[in-house]
Amino acid sequence: MSEQTIDRQTAFSGTKDVAEALAFDEKRLAAWLEAHVPEFKGPLTAKQFKGGQSNPTYMIEAASGRYVLRRKPPGKLLPSAHAVDREYRVLSALHSVGFPVARPLILCDDDEVVGTMFYLMDFVGGRVYWVPSLPDCDNAERAAIYDAMNATIAQLHTIDYEAVGLGDFGKPAGYVSRQIKRWSDQYRASETQEIAEMERLIDWLPGATPPDTGASIVHGDFRLDNMILAPDSPKVLAVLDWELATLGDPIGDFTYHLMQWHMPTSRFGSGTGSLVDVDLPSLGIPTLDDYVARYCERTGRDGIPNLDFYFAYNFFRLAAILQGIVGRVRDGTATNENAAAMASQVRPLAETAWGFAERAGAR
Repeated sequence: MSEQTIDRQTAFSGTKDVAEALAFDEKRLAAWLEAHVPEFKGPLTAKQFKGGQSNPTYMIEAASGRYVLRRKPPGKLLPSAHAVDREYRVLSALHSVGFPVARPLILCDDDEVVGTMFYLMDFVGGRVYWVPSLPDCDNAERAAIYDAMNATIAQLHTIDYEAVGLGDFGKPAGYVSRQIKRWSDQYRASETQEIAEMERLIDWLPGATPPDTGASIVHGDFRLDNMILAPDSPKVLAVLDWELATLGDPIGDFTYHLMQWHMPTSRFGSGTGSLVDVDLPSLGIPTLDDYVARYCERTGRDGIPNLDFYFAYNFFRLAAILQGIVGRVRDGTATNENAAAMASQVRPLAETAWGFAERAGAR
C-alpha cells in the first residue's frame, strides 16, 4: 500500500511521540474517559499525528480499541479559531442522519483533563488520497472516486440544517462576505510581511461579492484528502476536519475544492493538490466543467456564475489560512513541524487570487 492509500490517521508518514508542549497525563485522561464513556476501557497510549496544521490530533490506543482525540492547542489563539466544540456539534448532527463522519463519542470542556477542551471520536480506517491525479488507481476507480466526492458534498449541501438541529449553527445569509471579513481580520492578526496582492484583495473582494445563492451546512475545508474511502471501494466512510463548518452559501464551499483544477504545480504544498497540466480524459478524471455540471444536477442548479470571483475569494481565503499558520509559528503555537514552510505559500496564492480577481473585473 502506497503513501497515498494509507489510513488518514497515519497520513504524513504516521504518528510520532507527542511533542512536549502538547503532552498530557495519559492516566488522567484514561480515568476520565472510563468514567464518562461507557464503552471505553484503559489503559491508553497516545501518539500525535504528524499531519494537521490547526487542532492537535492524537491516536488513542486503549484496551477497548482505537480512537482519535482532537483538542484546542494551548497558548495564544486567534479569536473564534480552534472551536472543537463546534466540530463536535456538527459531527453529532451529521452522524445522526447517516452522513459519513466518524462517530463522535464525547466532548470535554474541563481544561484539567488534557489542558484544553477536546473531543473523542471513533477511529475510521480506510484510504486517503493526497495526490488528486490518483496515480495508484485505474481510470474507472478515479472516475468513481471523483463522483463519490461530488455526491458527498452535494449530499451535505442538501441536508435540512434546521431538521438536524443546526438552525443556530451560523447565520445563513452573507456567508462569503463574513468569510472575507473574518479572514481579512485574521490575516491582519497573523501578518508577518506585506503582500500587495492581499491588500488589493482585502479592498476589492467585499464590493465584488455576488448575492447569496442559498444556504446550507458548509464544511469550509472540503477536499479530496479530507475524505476517508473504504479499503476496497470508492465509498466515502468519513469526511474529516470540520473546524470551519458553519451555515452559509454552498457555492462558496463547493468552489473551494475546485481550486485543485487551477492550483499551480509549483505553488501547492498547502494541502490542496493540483490537476494543472494533467491529461484528465486519459485518466478518467472529470474536467472542471463536467464536475461542476454533475454537482448542479445533484443540487438542482442551472449552473454556477461568477466562478472567477469565487476562485479569487477561495485562493485569498487559503492564503489567509496559511498566514494564520505562519502567525502561530511566530507565536509558538503551531502544531505541525512543517508549519514554517507554509510562509512561502502565502504570496503565490495571493498572486493567483489576484489574477482571478482581474479576470472578474478588478482593477
